[in-house]
Amino acid sequence: MAGRLPSAWLDELYARTDIVSVVSSYLPLKKDGRRYWGLCPFHNEKTASFSVNSELNLYYCFGCKAGGNVVQFVMEMERVSYLEAVKMLADKIHMPLPELKEDPDYERRRSQNERLYAANREAARFYHDKLWTPEGKVVLDYLHGRGLDDGIIRRFGLGASTDKWDDLTSYLEGKGYTREELGLAGLTVIKGDNAFDMFRSRAIFPIIDQQNRVLGFGGRAMNDAKPKYLNTSDTPVFNKRKGVYAINLIRKIRDLKRVILVEGYMDVVAISQAGVVGAVATLGTALTNEQARLLKRYAPEVHLAYDGDEAGQHAIERALGIFEAEGIPAKVLYFPDGLDPDEFIRQRGMDAFQKIRPMTSVSYRMQRLRLQHDLETQEGRTEYAKACAELLKGVKDPVDLENYLETLSVQTGFSRDVLIAQVGVSMPAASSQMQHNLPERRENLSTKRPHQPEGYRTEQTLLALLATGKLPQGMVKASDFTDERLRSLAEGLLSGRTASELITEAENDDQRQAAGETFSLLTDNERDNAAQIAQDCLRNLQIQRLQQDMNALTDLMRTTEDAEKRAQALKEVAAISKELARLKQQGR
Repeated sequence: MAGRLPSAWLDELYARTDIVSVVSSYLPLKKDGRRYWGLCPFHNEKTASFSVNSELNLYYCFGCKAGGNVVQFVMEMERVSYLEAVKMLADKIHMPLPELKEDPDYERRRSQNERLYAANREAARFYHDKLWTPEGKVVLDYLHGRGLDDGIIRRFGLGASTDKWDDLTSYLEGKGYTREELGLAGLTVIKGDNAFDMFRSRAIFPIIDQQNRVLGFGGRAMNDAKPKYLNTSDTPVFNKRKGVYAINLIRKIRDLKRVILVEGYMDVVAISQAGVVGAVATLGTALTNEQARLLKRYAPEVHLAYDGDEAGQHAIERALGIFEAEGIPAKVLYFPDGLDPDEFIRQRGMDAFQKIRPMTSVSYRMQRLRLQHDLETQEGRTEYAKACAELLKGVKDPVDLENYLETLSVQTGFSRDVLIAQVGVSMPAASSQMQHNLPERRENLSTKRPHQPEGYRTEQTLLALLATGKLPQGMVKASDFTDERLRSLAEGLLSGRTASELITEAENDDQRQAAGETFSLLTDNERDNAAQIAQDCLRNLQIQRLQQDMNALTDLMRTTEDAEKRAQALKEVAAISKELARLKQQGR
């Protein structure tokens, strides 16, 4: 049944479905590092060994070895078929089911969307070419006046629409696109028998998705036209709530540490030219939950770099709430004097931008509260302390809470004990025993797998590191794995398949179990030091295999009566001994 669903639709379903949220609706989970842990729903246990990895979209039990992706979890819990589980997840996130392949209208709709993508691509080229003509001079002068050079203009594919009423419409009709198609793509406005371009006398910003398809456009007016920024309306291929500007560029960045979310298209382009990596913007709307979940796929946290005016600060508070609701770490880059990020960099330089310390959501909200109270008065300090105490009730980490309390005590003059009483929480001395024991417990359970050949655990670790996507290209090869199951998984990863896809495609329970166990091995520290640990694994595997060769040669020398064979074996043993010494010294 899975093959009858369009792969693009399935990809979107997996991207929009939060496995932690789904699993949490069936059993309590507790976060430890980058994973979530709970009591396994598939076997009886008293110590939590069931883990959920949101980054790989996988679950795995170190006790009963059950594992898979979010669809398989629903299949197991609800005892339903694959298609039924998919339908349940789609309903949960209000995502309409696609037309199935046997739908007679399916091909027509698919063909229509391809035509709309193609029309948008032609429009983007048209606008970009116009920018370099006399008709685009006003827009080009504007972009240059904002400090953009030709290189960054070309990188983002910026363009210009002329003041003619049907410039683009006539051009695309000449390319064979119908007026109905242009209206459906949002490029042309049709009123009765009249048709005119959606964008006129504007700087054009193409909106491109992760697959490098042009979905629509943003246009900045070059005159007093309203609105100042105009965006393509929702179309069959574009929904402004679900995408972000410049997502096509950040998807190419490996090991991106954070996404910087700014308010406008020009901010993205300008700060990218200055050297800021990972900047994106929403598409003319306030941040949505769909956009937050999309950003979660590309970096472990988001930094909000909105304008410094009051509207921008209000938008930051709203965005923080959305990221918290989606379980996405978010911090704030605060720009003084009401500046936006572009203005800040132009006035004070890139060095000053890089020195801005990201504020946690709590620190930022405390700062906002401080601006609302007069700390020169006792009444102001009291009300500020009460407001912050209410905010701090949501802080679960005792170290973070201690730091916030210390700051608040300095600001208000109230003692730590008084503030703790106002917050109404106890200060635990240490994390729970369960949290402390999780990595050790995981190691013990994993190593109890019977009949593991020598080096199997090292190969598992190497494969898990490969699945993170953090290893240099070419560092690991399929031939590095002697275990047939692990080698097959490595071949899949190296061909571009994800860990979740490989588990879904496993031919039997044994393969699925091996994959689930392997992809769930790593601790946070191992993920953060993936390349170094992979190098150690490769060296250890080489040492193990050389040692095996030496043992075989030693046995041969002990048993053979052939003097020539014994001499050759002795020569090979000497060479292996030298190589082993070199590898062990390298490890030290």
